[in-house]
Amino acid sequence: MKKSIAIFLSAILLITMVACSPSQSGSQGSSGLKIAFVPKIINQAWFDRMEAGVRKWSADNNIDVIYKGPTEADPAAQVQIITDLVAQKVDILCVVPLDPISCEPIFKRAMDQGIIVITHEAGNQQNCHYDVEAFTSDQYGAFIMDTLAKQMGERGKYITMVGTIMMASHNEWADGGVARQKAAYPNMELIVEDARVESLADAEVAYNVTKEMLKKYSDLRGIMGTTSFDVLGVARAVKEAGKVGEVFTAGSGIPSECAGLLKEGSLTAVTLWDPFYSAYAMLNLGVMIKEGKEVKTGMDLNLEGYHNMTLNGKVLTGQGWITITKDNVDTFGF
Repeated sequence: MKKSIAIFLSAILLITMVACSPSQSGSQGSSGLKIAFVPKIINQAWFDRMEAGVRKWSADNNIDVIYKGPTEADPAAQVQIITDLVAQKVDILCVVPLDPISCEPIFKRAMDQGIIVITHEAGNQQNCHYDVEAFTSDQYGAFIMDTLAKQMGERGKYITMVGTIMMASHNEWADGGVARQKAAYPNMELIVEDARVESLADAEVAYNVTKEMLKKYSDLRGIMGTTSFDVLGVARAVKEAGKVGEVFTAGSGIPSECAGLLKEGSLTAVTLWDPFYSAYAMLNLGVMIKEGKEVKTGMDLNLEGYHNMTLNGKVLTGQGWITITKDNVDTFGF
């Protein structure tokens, strides 16, 4: 009798587990896939947020994803992790490369073995199927400028700030911002003499440079930042100068780092993209390719900011920029 009851309860439990399993529908309904995701680094706020996107995708689609990355920003360590995963014969490999060039040989080996390789923040990667980006550099630069122009009332003098003049993405964003200003905001003026200053991707340097610029240009009204440290230093200098509401800044910023400044009003808004959705988009694309879907301009990755994609070579871009303000800064989780 006890044995019969045990068998009956086991059957009920099995039925319940099947009934409660996540549904598998659409492009994400494939089963039996072996997928791996390798970030630049683990145990860091940005990539913790990316891991949350991977975990959500895994739960939504009932497909396990191996998430593994180096504990330090070590390209060789990341390549070794990728090499181990390729040896495990994963079906889909998603990577945010620390050094795209050093990844080329192992990515080629993976592709030769039939593994689908998807990258992010690696627009020049040669050995990959596709690189997924939230936006193009000029689009993001234009978005930062729109954010800054709104604060400035679309008038006044401004400068741009980059990590260094050698950092390609930062300078491309700055170029996109200046182009947007010239096309859309005729009452704004770029100060040519100091059109592009360097922060060395350091908030303290950004702070000191801003103090110099405020002394040098009494009519300076805006600073377009690019690194996530620029807005922090600029806002601090503007606050100390007593010019909150007179001098403005916009640029990339990590929500948790900018929260206090946004809530006190030293910052009005910062811009970014959400790594949660970048990870989700990469995984969606990998499965779509595995299922034989055509990758083309106009395709939909079934995700906000990634609906109407643009394909240029191997780079697939969306419109995944976000604005962070005092009202939503606590909602991002990183």
